[in-house]
Amino acid sequence: QPRPGCVRTNFHYSGRMVESITPERARELIDSGDVDVVDVRETNEWLTGHIPAARHVALSRLRSGARAFLPRDGVIFVCAAGSRSHMAAQLALSAGLERVYNLKGGTQGWKAAGLPILRPAAQAAG
Repeated sequence: QPRPGCVRTNFHYSGRMVESITPERARELIDSGDVDVVDVRETNEWLTGHIPAARHVALSRLRSGARAFLPRDGVIFVCAAGSRSHMAAQLALSAGLERVYNLKGGTQGWKAAGLPILRPAAQAAG
Protein backbone atom coordinates (compact mmCIF):
# COMPACT_ATOMS: atom_id res chain seq x y z
CA GLN A 1 0.00 0.00 0.00
CA PRO A 2 1.40 3.41 -0.93
CA ARG A 3 1.51 5.97 1.83
CA PRO A 4 -1.08 8.75 1.67
CA GLY A 5 -0.05 11.33 -0.91
CA CYS A 6 2.24 8.88 -2.73
CA VAL A 7 1.53 7.69 -6.22
CA ARG A 8 2.21 4.11 -7.26
CA THR A 9 3.97 3.81 -10.62
CA ASN A 10 4.81 0.89 -12.85
CA PHE A 11 8.48 1.88 -12.87
CA HIS A 12 10.76 -0.65 -11.24
CA TYR A 13 14.46 -0.59 -10.52
CA SER A 14 16.20 -2.84 -12.99
CA GLY A 15 19.72 -2.50 -11.64
CA ARG A 16 20.79 -0.86 -14.90
CA MET A 17 21.85 2.76 -15.00
CA VAL A 18 22.31 5.44 -17.61
CA GLU A 19 25.99 6.12 -18.22
CA SER A 20 26.75 9.81 -18.71
CA ILE A 21 29.64 10.21 -21.14
CA THR A 22 31.83 13.06 -22.34
CA PRO A 23 31.75 14.25 -25.94
CA GLU A 24 35.16 12.67 -26.46
CA ARG A 25 33.97 9.27 -25.21
CA ALA A 26 30.84 9.60 -27.36
CA ARG A 27 33.04 10.25 -30.39
CA GLU A 28 35.04 7.08 -29.64
CA LEU A 29 31.87 4.98 -29.42
CA ILE A 30 30.46 6.54 -32.61
CA ASP A 31 33.72 5.96 -34.48
CA SER A 32 33.70 2.31 -33.37
CA GLY A 33 30.27 1.86 -35.00
CA ASP A 34 29.03 0.23 -31.81
CA VAL A 35 26.22 2.69 -31.01
CA ASP A 36 23.13 4.35 -32.39
CA VAL A 37 22.93 8.12 -31.77
CA VAL A 38 19.47 9.54 -31.13
CA ASP A 39 18.87 13.29 -30.87
CA VAL A 40 15.71 13.89 -28.83
CA ARG A 41 15.40 17.66 -29.35
CA GLU A 42 12.46 19.24 -31.12
CA THR A 43 12.57 19.58 -34.91
CA ASN A 44 13.37 23.31 -34.85
CA GLU A 45 16.40 22.58 -32.65
CA TRP A 46 17.51 19.67 -34.86
CA LEU A 47 17.47 21.97 -37.89
CA THR A 48 19.99 24.32 -36.25
CA GLY A 49 22.57 21.52 -36.40
CA HIS A 50 23.22 18.07 -34.95
CA ILE A 51 25.91 15.47 -34.39
CA PRO A 52 26.73 13.97 -37.82
CA ALA A 53 25.95 10.36 -36.84
CA ALA A 54 22.64 11.21 -35.14
CA ARG A 55 19.10 10.51 -36.19
CA HIS A 56 16.18 12.58 -34.96
CA VAL A 57 13.49 11.13 -32.68
CA ALA A 58 11.87 13.81 -30.51
CA LEU A 59 11.45 12.92 -26.83
CA SER A 60 7.66 13.18 -27.21
CA ARG A 61 7.76 10.36 -29.81
CA LEU A 62 9.91 8.18 -27.55
CA ARG A 63 7.41 8.63 -24.76
CA SER A 64 4.70 7.12 -26.96
CA GLY A 65 6.62 3.87 -27.40
CA ALA A 66 10.39 3.91 -27.03
CA ARG A 67 10.99 0.36 -28.25
CA ALA A 68 9.52 1.12 -31.70
CA PHE A 69 12.22 3.77 -32.26
CA LEU A 70 15.10 1.86 -30.69
CA PRO A 71 15.86 -1.24 -32.76
CA ARG A 72 19.20 -2.03 -31.12
CA ASP A 73 20.99 -1.87 -27.81
CA GLY A 74 23.81 0.63 -27.39
CA VAL A 75 22.28 4.08 -27.79
CA ILE A 76 23.71 7.52 -27.07
CA PHE A 77 20.95 10.03 -26.38
CA VAL A 78 21.56 13.69 -27.15
CA CYS A 79 19.66 16.93 -26.52
CA ALA A 80 20.73 20.55 -26.16
CA ALA A 81 22.32 20.31 -22.70
CA GLY A 82 21.73 16.80 -21.31
CA SER A 83 18.43 16.86 -19.40
CA ARG A 84 15.97 15.57 -22.00
CA SER A 85 18.46 13.02 -23.24
CA HIS A 86 18.75 11.62 -19.71
CA MET A 87 14.95 11.23 -19.61
CA ALA A 88 15.10 9.46 -22.99
CA ALA A 89 17.82 7.14 -21.70
CA GLN A 90 15.62 6.25 -18.72
CA LEU A 91 12.79 5.41 -21.14
CA ALA A 92 15.18 3.16 -23.07
CA LEU A 93 16.14 1.31 -19.89
CA SER A 94 12.46 0.83 -19.08
CA ALA A 95 11.93 -0.55 -22.60
CA GLY A 96 14.57 -3.22 -21.97
CA LEU A 97 17.75 -1.76 -23.44
CA GLU A 98 20.87 -2.34 -21.39
CA ARG A 99 23.60 -0.10 -22.87
CA VAL A 100 22.30 3.45 -22.83
CA TYR A 101 24.33 6.61 -22.67
CA ASN A 102 23.58 10.27 -22.04
CA LEU A 103 25.84 12.83 -23.70
CA LYS A 104 27.00 15.22 -20.95
CA GLY A 105 26.41 18.80 -22.04
CA GLY A 106 24.41 17.73 -25.11
CA THR A 107 25.08 19.39 -28.44
CA GLN A 108 26.36 22.45 -26.56
CA GLY A 109 29.06 20.33 -24.93
CA TRP A 110 29.79 18.60 -28.24
CA LYS A 111 30.36 21.98 -29.95
CA ALA A 112 32.41 23.28 -27.01
CA ALA A 113 34.70 20.24 -27.38
CA GLY A 114 35.38 21.35 -30.96
CA LEU A 115 33.53 18.43 -32.52
CA PRO A 116 31.63 18.83 -35.81
CA ILE A 117 27.99 19.79 -36.18
CA LEU A 118 26.04 18.93 -39.32
CA ARG A 119 23.42 21.34 -40.61
CA PRO A 120 20.70 19.85 -42.80
CA ALA A 121 20.99 20.78 -46.50
CA ALA A 122 17.67 22.61 -46.56
CA GLN A 123 18.88 24.83 -43.71
CA ALA A 124 22.26 25.47 -45.33
CA ALA A 125 20.63 26.41 -48.65
CA GLY A 126 18.25 28.88 -47.03
